[in-house]
Amino acid sequence: MLDIFNMILHIDQYMGAWVAQYGVWIYLVLFAIIFAETGLVVVPFLPGDSLLFIAGAFGASHLLNPVLLGLLLVAAAILGNSVNFAVGRLIGPRVYSANLRFLDRNALMKTHAFYERHGGKTIVLSRFIPLIRTFAPFVAGVAAMNFIRFQLFNVSGAVLWVTGLIALGYFFGNVPIIKEHLNTIVLVGVGAAIVPVFVGALWKVCKKACAS
Repeated sequence: MLDIFNMILHIDQYMGAWVAQYGVWIYLVLFAIIFAETGLVVVPFLPGDSLLFIAGAFGASHLLNPVLLGLLLVAAAILGNSVNFAVGRLIGPRVYSANLRFLDRNALMKTHAFYERHGGKTIVLSRFIPLIRTFAPFVAGVAAMNFIRFQLFNVSGAVLWVTGLIALGYFFGNVPIIKEHLNTIVLVGVGAAIVPVFVGALWKVCKKACAS
């Protein structure tokens, strides 16, 4: 876990090393990371947001092709969510009562509450919220959401998330002040995304406690 946390904090350094080490295969590496974060509920901690931003910055430096990058990673995000949805549909509602050690039950229940509140829009909104992003398609599958409706939200969310962050990285990732304080920006971004989820969950707990 320490290595992963270090990677999240220094993703720009890791990206530079990966580009130098893997050459053209870096596209496959990035595809695998985005697919894993969106498609496998056992790895919700992968740094999708910061990775897309930094990849965009490397595109502006001509070390990566931003168009190819966008196409591949949109495909990875769509495919990842589709696999996650299929697994959720296969397991079904028993996931809430079964003792599955590989699942982060706390994140699962938070995502379930988020889905109950926002419905299908969760698939789009969750793209921008770490942890929730990984569990949203799984919960939609468990809830037996209509597949075509799911894919409409899935594709829309993937395009907005991937192209939006790559574009931000492309235009602003190499701005000196942003580049110098990238670690702080990543932490603030992750915190800004996660804190509202925890505050909302805490608020619900407090309301239930006060009502009882």
